[in-house]
Amino acid sequence: MQVVKVRLRKPRRVLSFLCGDALTLNRDEPCIVQSDHGPEWGLCILPPEPCPQDMETHYPMRLLRKANANDFKTFDVMAHQECKARGVCLEKIRQRNMPMKLVDVEYTFDQRKVIFYFTADERVDFRELVRDLAHELRTRIELRHIQVRDEARLVGGLGSCGRQLCCATWLNEFKPISMRMAKRQNLSLNPTKISGQCGRLLCCLNYEFEQYPHGKKKSQQPRTEPEPEDDEADIEEDALDDEDDDFPEEADEQLQQDSDPARSGDPGRDSGERRSPRRRRRRRPRSNQGPGRQNT
Repeated sequence: MQVVKVRLRKPRRVLSFLCGDALTLNRDEPCIVQSDHGPEWGLCILPPEPCPQDMETHYPMRLLRKANANDFKTFDVMAHQECKARGVCLEKIRQRNMPMKLVDVEYTFDQRKVIFYFTADERVDFRELVRDLAHELRTRIELRHIQVRDEARLVGGLGSCGRQLCCATWLNEFKPISMRMAKRQNLSLNPTKISGQCGRLLCCLNYEFEQYPHGKKKSQQPRTEPEPEDDEADIEEDALDDEDDDFPEEADEQLQQDSDPARSGDPGRDSGERRSPRRRRRRRPRSNQGPGRQNT
C-alpha cells in the first residue's frame, strides 16, 4: 500500500489517504477520496509514497480513484447548486431577521447533504431555518457554527506578508497565540499590525517563538551567613599587633608628645581645642588572669 496527501475542497484540509500500489497520481491532480463525510473531491498535494505495513492502521481513509469525466460534470453541478443554496439561505435569514452571518455552503460529492457554515456572536436557534431550507432544497440540511479563524480559512485571502493565508493553504490546526509571543520577539504591540484577517493575533507569531530566549532571571545564589564578630575582631587585633611591632618606640613617644599640648608647650593650644587624631592600639583581652588578680 501507498500513502498520499490530498487537500479537500471545503474546508481546505490536507489529510493522508491510503491507495493501491498500482495507482499513479501526480501533484495538483484532482481525485476522489473516501473521508468521514463520504466521497469528496480533492487535489493531490504529495504523490503516493510507500507505506510500511505496520503503519497502515494509522490511515483509515482511502483514495478511491482519479477524477474522470463524470466527476468533472458532477463538480460543475455541485458548484451551481451551492450558489443556489446560498441565495436561498440568505433570503431566509433576512426574512427571519436572524443575528447570524452566512460564510459558505458545501454540498457533499454524492449530493445527499448540504452544509451551511455561519458565524454568530451568540447562540442562535435555527430550527425554523432548517425546516425552511429542507422544504426548499429537498435534501438533508446541516448548519455549523464556526469561529472567526475558521471563517478566514474558508474564505481565504492574502496576509500582510503578501502570501496566501497559512490557514487556507497548509495549516491544519490553530494553536493559542498571546501577546507574550510578540513581546519576546520584540515586535510592535499595535493590534492592527500583529492581527490577521480574522481579527485575531497572527498565527505566524508562534513559528519562531521557541527560538527566542525566555528571558528568565537567573536563580539567585543562596546568601552565606556572615562569620561571628569575635573571629573578625581577633583577625583585626592580630593585624594591629603586627603593625605595632614594626612601629619604633621612639616614634611612638614623639607622637604622644606632639599630640599632648601640655608637653609640647604650645601656648596657642588649650584643653578646649580639638586634638589631632591619635592612633590607638587595640589589645586582645586576656582570658587567663594571674593568681594574684581578682575581678572587681
